[in-house]
Amino acid sequence: MKITIVAGARPNFIKIAPIIKAIEKKQAEGAKISYRLVHTGQHYDKNLSNTFFEELNIPEPNANLEVKSGTQSVQTATIMVAFEQELLQNPCDLILVVGDVNSTMACAIVAKKLNIKVTHVEAGIRSGDMTMPEEINRIVTDSITDYFFTTSTWAGENLLKYGADSSNIHFVGNVMIDTLYQNINRISAPVFWNEFNLETKNYIILTLHRPSNVDEEQSLIQLLQGIDKMVGDKKVIFPIHPRTKAILGETNLNLKNILFVEPQGYLNFMFLIKNSFAVVTDSGGISEETTVLGIPCFTMRNNTERPETQTIGTNTLVGTSIENLKKMFSDFVQNGSRKAGIPELWDGKASERIIDILLSKKQ
Repeated sequence: MKITIVAGARPNFIKIAPIIKAIEKKQAEGAKISYRLVHTGQHYDKNLSNTFFEELNIPEPNANLEVKSGTQSVQTATIMVAFEQELLQNPCDLILVVGDVNSTMACAIVAKKLNIKVTHVEAGIRSGDMTMPEEINRIVTDSITDYFFTTSTWAGENLLKYGADSSNIHFVGNVMIDTLYQNINRISAPVFWNEFNLETKNYIILTLHRPSNVDEEQSLIQLLQGIDKMVGDKKVIFPIHPRTKAILGETNLNLKNILFVEPQGYLNFMFLIKNSFAVVTDSGGISEETTVLGIPCFTMRNNTERPETQTIGTNTLVGTSIENLKKMFSDFVQNGSRKAGIPELWDGKASERIIDILLSKKQ
Protein backbone atom coordinates (compact mmCIF):
# COMPACT_ATOMS: atom_id res chain seq x y z
CA MET A 1 0.00 0.00 0.00
CA LYS A 2 1.41 3.35 -1.12
CA ILE A 3 0.05 6.32 0.81
CA THR A 4 0.64 10.00 0.04
CA ILE A 5 0.28 12.02 3.24
CA VAL A 6 -0.59 15.71 2.86
CA ALA A 7 0.30 18.43 5.37
CA GLY A 8 -0.06 22.14 4.87
CA ALA A 9 -0.47 24.06 8.11
CA ARG A 10 0.55 23.91 11.77
CA PRO A 11 -2.38 21.72 12.97
CA ASN A 12 -1.67 19.27 10.13
CA PHE A 13 1.91 18.72 11.26
CA ILE A 14 0.75 17.83 14.77
CA LYS A 15 -1.73 15.31 13.33
CA ILE A 16 0.53 13.59 10.80
CA ALA A 17 3.43 12.99 13.21
CA PRO A 18 1.85 10.01 15.02
CA ILE A 19 0.41 8.63 11.76
CA ILE A 20 3.91 8.45 10.31
CA LYS A 21 5.15 6.75 13.49
CA ALA A 22 2.34 4.20 13.20
CA ILE A 23 3.24 3.47 9.57
CA GLU A 24 6.93 3.04 10.43
CA LYS A 25 5.99 0.69 13.27
CA LYS A 26 4.02 -1.47 10.81
CA GLN A 27 6.91 -1.40 8.34
CA ALA A 28 9.22 -2.70 11.09
CA GLU A 29 6.73 -5.53 11.66
CA GLY A 30 6.95 -6.45 7.98
CA ALA A 31 3.76 -4.87 6.64
CA LYS A 32 3.84 -3.88 2.98
CA ILE A 33 3.09 -0.21 3.44
CA SER A 34 4.98 2.93 2.42
CA TYR A 35 4.32 6.65 2.49
CA ARG A 36 5.31 9.79 0.68
CA LEU A 37 5.03 13.04 2.61
CA VAL A 38 3.94 16.15 0.74
CA HIS A 39 4.12 19.57 2.40
CA THR A 40 2.01 22.03 0.43
CA GLY A 41 3.78 25.03 1.97
CA GLN A 42 0.52 26.66 3.08
CA HIS A 43 2.28 27.63 6.34
CA TYR A 44 5.86 28.60 5.52
CA ASP A 45 6.95 30.78 8.46
CA LYS A 46 9.66 28.81 10.29
CA ASN A 47 7.81 28.96 13.60
CA LEU A 48 4.62 27.74 11.93
CA SER A 49 6.23 25.03 9.83
CA ASN A 50 9.88 23.93 10.05
CA THR A 51 10.01 23.99 13.85
CA PHE A 52 7.20 21.46 14.08
CA PHE A 53 8.94 19.04 11.73
CA GLU A 54 12.10 19.23 13.82
CA GLU A 55 10.46 18.96 17.24
CA LEU A 56 8.04 16.16 16.36
CA ASN A 57 10.69 14.16 14.46
CA ILE A 58 8.73 14.30 11.24
CA PRO A 59 10.92 13.26 8.30
CA GLU A 60 11.84 15.83 5.70
CA PRO A 61 8.96 16.04 3.20
CA ASN A 62 9.50 14.19 -0.06
CA ALA A 63 8.08 17.27 -1.77
CA ASN A 64 7.31 20.85 -0.75
CA LEU A 65 4.87 22.52 -3.11
CA GLU A 66 5.75 25.97 -1.67
CA VAL A 67 2.36 27.51 -2.41
CA LYS A 68 2.60 30.13 0.39
CA SER A 69 -0.15 32.66 0.99
CA GLY A 70 -2.90 34.18 -1.16
CA THR A 71 -6.64 34.62 -1.15
CA GLN A 72 -8.73 31.52 -0.42
CA SER A 73 -9.25 30.89 -4.13
CA VAL A 74 -5.69 31.65 -5.23
CA GLN A 75 -4.16 29.46 -2.54
CA THR A 76 -6.56 26.58 -3.21
CA ALA A 77 -6.00 26.75 -6.97
CA THR A 78 -2.21 26.91 -6.59
CA ILE A 79 -2.24 23.85 -4.35
CA MET A 80 -4.40 21.93 -6.83
CA VAL A 81 -2.18 22.69 -9.81
CA ALA A 82 0.99 21.71 -7.95
CA PHE A 83 -0.50 18.62 -6.29
CA GLU A 84 -1.82 17.27 -9.58
CA GLN A 85 1.73 17.23 -10.95
CA GLU A 86 2.94 15.60 -7.73
CA LEU A 87 0.45 12.72 -8.06
CA LEU A 88 1.02 12.26 -11.79
CA GLN A 89 4.75 11.90 -11.15
CA ASN A 90 4.35 9.80 -7.98
CA PRO A 91 1.28 7.52 -8.22
CA CYS A 92 -0.17 6.07 -5.01
CA ASP A 93 -3.02 3.86 -3.80
CA LEU A 94 -4.58 6.54 -1.63
CA ILE A 95 -3.96 9.97 -0.21
CA LEU A 96 -4.40 10.80 3.45
CA VAL A 97 -5.50 14.31 4.42
CA VAL A 98 -6.04 15.65 7.92
CA GLY A 99 -8.10 18.45 9.41
CA ASP A 100 -9.82 21.22 7.48
CA VAL A 101 -7.34 23.67 5.96
CA ASN A 102 -7.26 24.64 2.27
CA SER A 103 -4.64 21.96 1.58
CA THR A 104 -7.03 19.29 2.90
CA MET A 105 -9.82 20.14 0.47
CA ALA A 106 -7.64 21.02 -2.52
CA CYS A 107 -5.62 17.80 -2.42
CA ALA A 108 -8.71 15.66 -1.86
CA ILE A 109 -10.34 17.09 -4.99
CA VAL A 110 -7.23 16.51 -7.10
CA ALA A 111 -6.83 12.92 -5.91
CA LYS A 112 -10.48 12.06 -6.48
CA LYS A 113 -10.37 13.39 -10.04
CA LEU A 114 -7.37 11.15 -10.66
CA ASN A 115 -9.37 8.17 -9.31
CA ILE A 116 -7.18 7.87 -6.21
CA LYS A 117 -8.93 6.98 -2.97
CA VAL A 118 -9.17 9.67 -0.28
CA THR A 119 -8.73 9.08 3.44
CA HIS A 120 -9.84 11.91 5.75
CA VAL A 121 -8.57 11.96 9.32
CA GLU A 122 -10.77 14.08 11.61
CA ALA A 123 -13.74 13.63 9.31
CA GLY A 124 -17.29 14.62 10.16
CA ILE A 125 -16.73 17.55 12.51
CA ARG A 126 -19.07 20.46 11.85
CA SER A 127 -19.54 23.95 13.31
CA GLY A 128 -22.65 24.78 11.31
CA ASP A 129 -21.06 28.13 10.44
CA MET A 130 -20.74 28.55 6.68
CA THR A 131 -18.85 31.83 7.09
CA MET A 132 -15.84 29.76 8.20
CA PRO A 133 -13.61 28.68 5.30
CA GLU A 134 -12.79 25.55 7.33
CA GLU A 135 -16.44 24.50 7.38
CA ILE A 136 -16.60 24.59 3.59
CA ASN A 137 -13.34 22.64 3.42
CA ARG A 138 -14.78 19.97 5.75
CA ILE A 139 -18.02 19.55 3.82
CA VAL A 140 -16.36 19.37 0.41
CA THR A 141 -13.64 16.98 1.60
CA ASP A 142 -16.10 14.63 3.29
CA SER A 143 -18.38 14.62 0.24
CA ILE A 144 -15.66 12.88 -1.81
CA THR A 145 -13.86 10.90 0.91
CA ASP A 146 -13.65 7.10 0.73
CA TYR A 147 -12.46 6.29 4.27
CA PHE A 148 -13.54 8.45 7.22
CA PHE A 149 -11.72 8.47 10.55
CA THR A 150 -13.51 10.33 13.32
CA THR A 151 -12.66 11.73 16.75
CA SER A 152 -16.17 11.20 18.16
CA THR A 153 -19.38 9.28 17.58
CA TRP A 154 -21.07 12.66 17.00
CA ALA A 155 -18.83 13.22 13.95
CA GLY A 156 -19.88 9.83 12.60
CA GLU A 157 -23.53 10.78 12.99
CA ASN A 158 -22.88 13.95 10.97
CA LEU A 159 -21.41 11.85 8.16
CA LEU A 160 -24.39 9.51 8.10
CA LYS A 161 -26.70 12.51 7.70
CA TYR A 162 -24.66 13.50 4.64
CA GLY A 163 -25.11 10.01 3.17
CA ALA A 164 -21.71 8.46 3.90
CA ASP A 165 -21.43 4.67 3.83
CA SER A 166 -21.43 3.49 7.46
CA SER A 167 -18.95 0.69 6.64
CA ASN A 168 -16.33 3.33 5.80
CA ILE A 169 -16.82 5.45 8.95
CA HIS A 170 -14.39 4.52 11.70
CA PHE A 171 -14.39 6.05 15.18
CA VAL A 172 -10.71 5.87 16.13
CA GLY A 173 -10.02 8.75 18.53
CA ASN A 174 -7.92 11.86 18.18
CA VAL A 175 -4.48 11.90 16.52
CA MET A 176 -3.67 15.32 18.04
CA ILE A 177 -3.89 13.65 21.43
CA ASP A 178 -1.58 10.88 20.20
CA THR A 179 1.04 13.56 19.60
CA LEU A 180 0.42 15.13 23.00
CA TYR A 181 0.90 11.84 24.84
CA GLN A 182 3.96 10.93 22.78
CA ASN A 183 5.67 14.23 23.61
CA ILE A 184 4.39 15.14 27.09
CA ASN A 185 7.71 14.18 28.71
CA ARG A 186 9.65 16.28 26.19
CA ILE A 187 7.88 19.60 26.67
CA SER A 188 10.08 22.43 27.93
CA ALA A 189 9.85 26.02 29.14
CA PRO A 190 10.36 28.75 26.51
CA VAL A 191 13.34 31.10 26.72
CA PHE A 192 11.20 33.91 28.18
CA TRP A 193 9.95 31.82 31.15
CA ASN A 194 12.45 33.31 33.61
CA GLU A 195 12.56 36.70 31.92
CA PHE A 196 8.81 37.16 32.56
CA ASN A 197 9.01 35.51 36.02
CA LEU A 198 6.42 32.95 35.01
CA GLU A 199 5.28 30.32 37.48
CA THR A 200 2.78 27.50 37.25
CA LYS A 201 -0.81 28.81 37.36
CA ASN A 202 0.21 32.50 37.48
CA TYR A 203 -0.46 33.31 33.81
CA ILE A 204 -3.04 32.91 31.05
CA ILE A 205 -2.43 31.85 27.46
CA LEU A 206 -4.14 33.89 24.73
CA THR A 207 -4.35 32.92 21.06
CA LEU A 208 -6.37 34.77 18.43
CA HIS A 209 -6.35 34.27 14.69
CA ARG A 210 -9.91 34.11 13.33
CA PRO A 211 -10.93 36.99 11.03
CA SER A 212 -13.97 37.77 13.19
CA ASN A 213 -11.63 38.57 16.09
CA VAL A 214 -8.50 40.02 14.49
CA ASP A 215 -9.24 41.53 11.08
CA GLU A 216 -10.69 44.83 12.31
CA GLU A 217 -8.05 46.86 14.14
CA GLN A 218 -10.26 48.80 16.55
CA SER A 219 -12.33 45.79 17.66
CA LEU A 220 -9.09 43.81 18.16
CA ILE A 221 -7.65 46.62 20.29
CA GLN A 222 -10.83 46.78 22.38
CA LEU A 223 -10.74 43.00 22.85
CA LEU A 224 -7.11 43.06 24.00
CA GLN A 225 -7.70 45.97 26.34
CA GLY A 226 -10.73 44.19 27.82
CA ILE A 227 -8.76 40.99 28.43
CA ASP A 228 -5.89 43.02 29.92
CA LYS A 229 -8.25 44.50 32.54
CA MET A 230 -10.12 41.24 33.12
CA VAL A 231 -7.21 39.13 34.35
CA GLY A 232 -6.36 41.05 37.53
CA ASP A 233 -2.75 40.44 38.49
CA LYS A 234 -2.26 37.50 36.11
CA LYS A 235 0.10 37.84 33.16
CA VAL A 236 -1.22 37.01 29.68
CA ILE A 237 1.14 35.34 27.20
CA PHE A 238 0.03 36.11 23.65
CA PRO A 239 1.96 34.30 20.87
CA ILE A 240 0.95 36.69 18.13
CA HIS A 241 0.48 35.48 14.56
CA PRO A 242 2.47 37.53 11.99
CA ARG A 243 -0.78 38.56 10.28
CA THR A 244 -2.31 39.81 13.54
CA LYS A 245 0.90 41.64 14.39
CA ALA A 246 0.72 43.44 11.05
CA ILE A 247 -2.88 44.54 11.74
CA LEU A 248 -1.85 46.12 15.05
CA GLY A 249 1.21 47.76 13.51
CA GLU A 250 2.97 50.18 15.86
CA THR A 251 -0.16 51.05 17.84
CA ASN A 252 0.54 51.79 21.52
CA LEU A 253 -2.05 49.71 23.35
CA ASN A 254 -1.08 50.65 26.93
CA LEU A 255 -1.44 47.06 28.09
CA LYS A 256 -0.39 46.21 31.64
CA ASN A 257 -0.63 42.40 31.64
CA ILE A 258 -0.49 41.14 28.04
CA LEU A 259 2.97 40.10 26.88
CA PHE A 260 3.48 39.61 23.13
CA VAL A 261 5.76 36.75 22.11
CA GLU A 262 6.64 35.08 18.82
CA PRO A 263 4.65 32.03 17.64
CA GLN A 264 5.87 29.08 19.70
CA GLY A 265 7.09 25.64 18.71
CA TYR A 266 5.03 22.66 19.82
CA LEU A 267 7.09 21.62 22.85
CA ASN A 268 7.26 25.13 24.31
CA PHE A 269 3.60 25.83 23.61
CA MET A 270 2.37 22.61 25.25
CA PHE A 271 4.54 23.44 28.29
CA LEU A 272 2.89 26.86 28.49
CA ILE A 273 -0.62 25.39 28.23
CA LYS A 274 0.04 22.60 30.75
CA ASN A 275 1.27 25.06 33.38
CA SER A 276 -1.22 27.88 32.73
CA PHE A 277 -4.07 29.12 34.92
CA ALA A 278 -6.41 29.14 31.91
CA VAL A 279 -6.50 29.58 28.14
CA VAL A 280 -8.45 32.14 26.10
CA THR A 281 -8.52 31.23 22.41
CA ASP A 282 -10.51 31.17 19.18
CA SER A 283 -8.88 27.91 18.08
CA GLY A 284 -10.69 24.59 17.93
CA GLY A 285 -7.65 22.35 18.30
CA ILE A 286 -6.36 23.99 21.45
CA SER A 287 -9.64 23.17 23.21
CA GLU A 288 -8.83 19.48 22.61
CA GLU A 289 -5.38 19.76 24.17
CA THR A 290 -6.65 21.75 27.16
CA THR A 291 -9.32 19.10 27.70
CA VAL A 292 -6.73 16.35 28.03
CA LEU A 293 -4.42 18.51 30.16
CA GLY A 294 -7.28 19.58 32.43
CA ILE A 295 -6.82 23.32 31.79
CA PRO A 296 -9.89 25.61 31.72
CA CYS A 297 -10.40 26.94 28.19
CA PHE A 298 -12.56 29.87 27.08
CA THR A 299 -13.25 29.81 23.35
CA MET A 300 -14.12 33.15 21.76
CA ARG A 301 -16.46 31.85 19.10
CA ASN A 302 -20.21 31.49 18.65
CA ASN A 303 -19.93 27.82 17.68
CA THR A 304 -17.57 24.88 17.88
CA GLU A 305 -16.96 21.86 15.69
CA ARG A 306 -15.70 20.00 18.77
CA PRO A 307 -18.71 19.88 21.13
CA GLU A 308 -17.18 17.03 23.14
CA THR A 309 -14.65 19.53 24.53
CA GLN A 310 -17.65 21.35 26.06
CA THR A 311 -19.89 18.48 27.13
CA ILE A 312 -17.06 16.31 28.49
CA GLY A 313 -13.94 18.49 28.54
CA THR A 314 -12.81 21.79 30.00
CA ASN A 315 -13.93 24.10 27.18
CA THR A 316 -16.48 26.92 27.59
CA LEU A 317 -17.86 28.64 24.51
CA VAL A 318 -18.14 32.37 25.28
CA GLY A 319 -18.97 34.00 21.93
CA THR A 320 -17.06 37.00 20.61
CA SER A 321 -18.22 39.53 23.20
CA ILE A 322 -15.63 40.73 25.70
CA GLU A 323 -18.45 41.29 28.22
CA ASN A 324 -19.52 37.66 27.99
CA LEU A 325 -15.91 36.51 28.34
CA LYS A 326 -15.52 38.68 31.47
CA LYS A 327 -18.67 37.16 33.02
CA MET A 328 -17.65 33.55 32.29
CA PHE A 329 -14.08 34.16 33.44
CA SER A 330 -15.28 35.84 36.65
CA ASP A 331 -17.54 32.86 37.41
CA PHE A 332 -14.56 30.54 36.96
CA VAL A 333 -12.30 32.61 39.23
CA GLN A 334 -14.96 32.67 41.95
CA ASN A 335 -16.23 29.11 41.72
CA GLY A 336 -13.30 27.16 40.30
CA SER A 337 -13.24 24.68 37.43
CA ARG A 338 -16.28 22.59 36.63
CA LYS A 339 -15.96 18.81 36.62
CA ALA A 340 -14.49 17.56 33.35
CA GLY A 341 -13.18 14.38 31.77
CA ILE A 342 -11.47 13.03 28.65
CA PRO A 343 -13.56 11.90 25.64
CA GLU A 344 -13.74 8.25 24.64
CA LEU A 345 -10.74 6.84 22.72
CA TRP A 346 -8.60 9.93 23.31
CA ASP A 347 -5.99 7.51 24.60
CA GLY A 348 -2.98 8.06 22.34
CA LYS A 349 -3.66 5.09 20.04
CA ALA A 350 -5.80 6.63 17.28
CA SER A 351 -3.01 6.56 14.68
CA GLU A 352 -2.35 2.85 15.20
CA ARG A 353 -6.06 2.14 14.73
CA ILE A 354 -6.09 4.14 11.50
CA ILE A 355 -3.19 2.25 9.93
CA ASP A 356 -4.56 -1.14 11.03
CA ILE A 357 -7.90 -0.32 9.40
CA LEU A 358 -6.29 0.94 6.18
CA LEU A 359 -4.20 -2.22 5.89
CA SER A 360 -7.34 -4.32 6.38
CA LYS A 361 -8.98 -2.46 3.48
CA LYS A 362 -6.18 -3.57 1.17
CA GLN A 363 -6.68 -7.27 1.89
